Amino acid sequence: MSVVGIIAEYNPFHSGHEFLMNQARYLAGSRDPIVVIMSGNYVQRGEMAIIDKWARAQAALESGADLVFELPFSTSVQPADLFSLGSIDQLVKLGVSDLVFGVEDASQNFAYLGSRIAEIPQSHMDFSDYSQTYSTQYNQMVAREVGHEVNEPNAILALAYAVANHNLGEPLSLHPISRIGAGHDDLLHDSGVVQSGSAIRNIILHNGANGDLNQWLPEKEVENLQQQKVYPNWNILFPFLKYRLESATYTELRQIYQMSEGLEYKMKHEIHLAQTFTEFLRRIKSKRYTYSRLRRLSLYTLLNVTQDDMIASFNNEAILLLGYSKIGQKYLKQIRKETSANIVSKVDQKNTKTGSLHLQKRVDRLFEQVMQTDQNFGRRPLEV
Repeated sequence: MSVVGIIAEYNPFHSGHEFLMNQARYLAGSRDPIVVIMSGNYVQRGEMAIIDKWARAQAALESGADLVFELPFSTSVQPADLFSLGSIDQLVKLGVSDLVFGVEDASQNFAYLGSRIAEIPQSHMDFSDYSQTYSTQYNQMVAREVGHEVNEPNAILALAYAVANHNLGEPLSLHPISRIGAGHDDLLHDSGVVQSGSAIRNIILHNGANGDLNQWLPEKEVENLQQQKVYPNWNILFPFLKYRLESATYTELRQIYQMSEGLEYKMKHEIHLAQTFTEFLRRIKSKRYTYSRLRRLSLYTLLNVTQDDMIASFNNEAILLLGYSKIGQKYLKQIRKETSANIVSKVDQKNTKTGSLHLQKRVDRLFEQVMQTDQNFGRRPLEV
């Protein structure tokens, strides 16, 4: 059996994701399952998803996925290395044998590059040149050590997958697939059926879910978006972040996960002067930190996610089953007898007392306030 895995955000699910799903189906064949581990209502760059996890899971299932699980918040809102390690670890526990992912250039040997990078001495990773960003120094180090420059967004994430897979003993076969259409962060292209997620989100935020979306998104997902009264984004959340930073003490802010090197002082000072979230990020930005790191830190602060919260989540991780197909249901019955993964099909008061589901319940409360829809209690896995 070839169990094919995909690590995803689907923010939102679009035609490029459908193309990758078709490639996964080609690899899996008609009978073997495709397992997706997907970020929930918060994504890796430190933002709310533009549409909720259930609608995105439904789009994935209707496009060919057999099982969709929610990646815990403590893994999904992390830099690429921790995001990749946690995602691959969960897929391995679910019996996945092959990982399919999209990249700008699929001819690269990511397994080889990942093994080379994983073996680089830790001393070479000590980036202390604060005249350049961490990501710039990392890319320069990779080029120096392995003789190959990697700076495209998906290739960087693919390298993180490869390094994580190597560090876990290479349990997965890696299958890079060349992306088609727009690049990862490209703005809207005048032609083509594959647009970037960034371009699609930008359209939705500025124009709403109009008819043009049918070119790039599944019909049902467009309907779900059209029914939404609000599209989550940092402009909506900024007043809450402002209140949180201005009302919290320095001692309280120092407890926030990843709050380091006096950033609490910088954030508390600049939030009072900033009028928008974009302006706030520019005010606290330095070459020492990427915008993604600062967005994640802002999200942790807004949600009051502490170091202790993250440790408790890592020590007791559960993955929520969001949906399944008939093939997925059959495979799930088989894997439940063998897996060490803590698979949860229903969120209740008991399993949310501690661990990752406790944190998930907490952070989703804000998403529920914004969207006015329950995200955990009373929800059942989708069957497609």
